[in-house]
Amino acid sequence: MVGLGWILAIIIGALAGWLAGKIMHSTHGLLMDIVLGIVGAVIGNFLLLTIFGATMGGIVGQLLVAVVGACLLIGVARMFTGRGRARTL
Repeated sequence: MVGLGWILAIIIGALAGWLAGKIMHSTHGLLMDIVLGIVGAVIGNFLLLTIFGATMGGIVGQLLVAVVGACLLIGVARMFTGRGRARTL
């Protein structure tokens, strides 16, 4: 997370992971929410820097990037684990 301190990064990560869990209908504990939010922010910032050459600044911008990145992370994990797919009889 660009320009944020460790404590603020953990708080934003926890909030982003929790929001991503609600959006993706996923249930995780607080520690996993923090990890998902922080890793999601890293992935989101990497993608933005790679595609556009810049990232979003500020707390709200980083929260948005972290939520989108965490949702992508949950979606990719579901692709590999098979969880969340429609099952046919």
